[in-house]
Amino acid sequence: MSAKHGETTLRLLLIEDDVVDRMAIERFVRQERLAYEIVGASSTDEAKKLLANETFDVVLADYHLGDGTGLEVLELGTGLPIIVITGAGDEETAVRVLRAGAYDYLVKDTARRYLKMLTVTIDNARRRHASEMEARMLSQALTSINDSIYVTDLEGCFTTVNDSFSKTYGYIESDILGVHHEILWAEGVTQELSPGSPSEMPLEGEKGECLHRRRDGSVLPVLISRSPILDGTHRRRGVVTAVRDITERKDWEQALRASEERYALAAAGSNDGLWDWDLNRGTIYFSTRWKSILGYAEEEIGDQAESWFELVHPEDLELLKAQLDAHLQGMTPDFENEHRVRTRSDEFRWVQTRGVAVRDEDGTAYRLAGSQRDVTDRKNTQELLTHAALHDVLTGLPNRALFMDRLDNAVERFRRRPDNHFGVIYLDLDRFKVINDSLGHSAGDKLLRSISRRLKSCLRVGDTVARLGGDEFAILLTDIKDLAEVDRVADRIDQELDRPFNIHGHEFFTAASQGIALSSTGYERPEDLLRDADTAMYRAKSEGRSRRVVFDPAMHDRAMTRLHLENDLRRAVDRQEFMVYYQPLVGVQNGRLEGFEALVRWRHPEKGVLLPGEFLDVAQETGLSTRIGWWVLSEASRRMKTWQQRFEWASELSVSVNLDAKQLSSTELIERVESELAASGLEARCLQLEITEATIIENPKLTHSILSRLHRQGIRLHIDDFGTGYSSLSQLHRYPVDFLKIDRSFIGRLSSDEKDQEIVRTIILLAHNMHLEVMAEGVETPEQLSLLGLLGCEYAQGFLFAKPLSPGAVEDLLELGPVPFGKFVTSEA
Repeated sequence: MSAKHGETTLRLLLIEDDVVDRMAIERFVRQERLAYEIVGASSTDEAKKLLANETFDVVLADYHLGDGTGLEVLELGTGLPIIVITGAGDEETAVRVLRAGAYDYLVKDTARRYLKMLTVTIDNARRRHASEMEARMLSQALTSINDSIYVTDLEGCFTTVNDSFSKTYGYIESDILGVHHEILWAEGVTQELSPGSPSEMPLEGEKGECLHRRRDGSVLPVLISRSPILDGTHRRRGVVTAVRDITERKDWEQALRASEERYALAAAGSNDGLWDWDLNRGTIYFSTRWKSILGYAEEEIGDQAESWFELVHPEDLELLKAQLDAHLQGMTPDFENEHRVRTRSDEFRWVQTRGVAVRDEDGTAYRLAGSQRDVTDRKNTQELLTHAALHDVLTGLPNRALFMDRLDNAVERFRRRPDNHFGVIYLDLDRFKVINDSLGHSAGDKLLRSISRRLKSCLRVGDTVARLGGDEFAILLTDIKDLAEVDRVADRIDQELDRPFNIHGHEFFTAASQGIALSSTGYERPEDLLRDADTAMYRAKSEGRSRRVVFDPAMHDRAMTRLHLENDLRRAVDRQEFMVYYQPLVGVQNGRLEGFEALVRWRHPEKGVLLPGEFLDVAQETGLSTRIGWWVLSEASRRMKTWQQRFEWASELSVSVNLDAKQLSSTELIERVESELAASGLEARCLQLEITEATIIENPKLTHSILSRLHRQGIRLHIDDFGTGYSSLSQLHRYPVDFLKIDRSFIGRLSSDEKDQEIVRTIILLAHNMHLEVMAEGVETPEQLSLLGLLGCEYAQGFLFAKPLSPGAVEDLLELGPVPFGKFVTSEA
């Protein structure tokens, strides 16, 4: 039997011939959901067979068995921790069992206290056994390792050495223990490492080379790596040092230096393939080495210039002759060219040719001599490096740098020939993150490679597809006639991506949002065109999956407006340009004021008062929403406490504050709420926190834990915008929620749409069955209020009662006292 309670399962051999005792232990393991796998044996013979053929972590053996005793199990010498239990124990038996090697000895009982003690003993036995095995393996490792290992105390004296140390230095353990480790340091030579003290050694340790002295006085070069030993409180207790004899390496390095010197001398005395051109006679001398570089025998190459030129690759010949002529005419101080030549095996290799002309008194060249060197390997390496620098490693597609270079060429061609139109498609995969998160990066990489191949198949000759990073791609379409031609390519892309991908045995579908920018818009810089295609792509993505949008200048204006808004918002947080308005919460049946919902406003220095819909999305994307949210919580708590103190009748009023997903998942939420309540003096029962359905569903386990802690403090919790998220009433009973707020989209159609009336009726009925109260938001007409009253809704808010009020307007309202709310309507925003 097994119950997964922890990360690992303990395998327990239970040797017990009493069925009742065995069942008591098994039942306790089940009830406690302990991670035990219990294998039972009712006799010593059965136990011996199991121990011989299976592996266990701990053995629990009854002392008195039908065919023997627990001592017989101990005598097997399994090396496992064995716990002996007995129904009638005495000190003599206990001593005998423990001397025989048992880990512990317990007297049986069916009481829960005994069973708990038994499981503690089992777990302790497993841990000690694991520690002993670890220590044994470490000891074996130190013994078998080739490097010399020694440990010194804080005074620098030896406390431990391994066998390799004794073999290397000639000291036996009894000779060296307690002796200062400076005995190893050779005298009269400069060391990279000094003996030093443990207190001076950096925590990350140190490494270097030095010379050590053996017991017989001989010196050997060593590589030292040493680190301080820290205890559980991070205090230094000693130093562990690993030493490697590097005598052979030093000998090799010396031999290598000598070899390099010999090679340098040999290279200086040799030369590449040589050539000597007699310009007056028109003949060229090619050395044997020059010919052998290309695989030709001495007689296979003539002495004319054409014998050289006919071997040169046609694509390289024109430049070679031009550079030769330039040097012969005195336009360059020397001649140098790299070109491809055909070898005898009919392959082309790259060679570097250098030369210098010999001139007469008039400066006329009459001789040109030089050398030739095979540089094929270097050129291949350069080509690989160039390709790697300009291509994506994963997909092999051009990267951003190469794409921008080709886009720059397209812009330049269009500048010279305005009829040479081109376009850019910017793609972003719509569901790539789902695959990456569910199957891992390996599957994501495979998908990107497959998508790359399909994108290439959609292109025309001369077009370019590049991977810009992540799941973003760009396509350059050249020589296009109109937008219809771009659309045809985009349609092919959609069709290719619509086909399923098979990734690690799973079938996946994906799509891409496409942004298109055309040269007809007029561009001077390639980065502007790519930016606008990116802007169009984001507009497409905001409109839903698998959309396509063509850029127009208005998009850029909107993007710049959003950028300015983001910059203003960052300054607004620092300058505290925000204020809180308060919308009344009213009892449906009695019209009495019950509290307020705190709503943030931004006093923009140029645009005036902005509502949340105009800036909260940007605040959330930039991470500023959390700072704004904490400020609203603080301000609302302080205001409500002030009003309660000023108006005695308002002591029962509450204030409701919205929490976003980042606040709810913040590790400082509980501390923040407690701190604000303490600072303001507001009672927890007067604070209500509102969370949307979508926020709950993002991390249900974390949400449940946090909401439970808040609820235990007396804070009331609301589900905001109910009906627009992903959860359902059947799931809400899992959370400590007090209120549901029915979304205004249902209330707005309440009087005219019978379907919405039924939805609201069902929500209210099921909420009441779960002992939840209901609040309707967006109530604007008496008819809506009347219907909500008939349906049993407890609370409402909306323009029927009041628009959100400034703090001053709230105080004017509170001055009226606890009268029915009526139709208090204000011009506040």
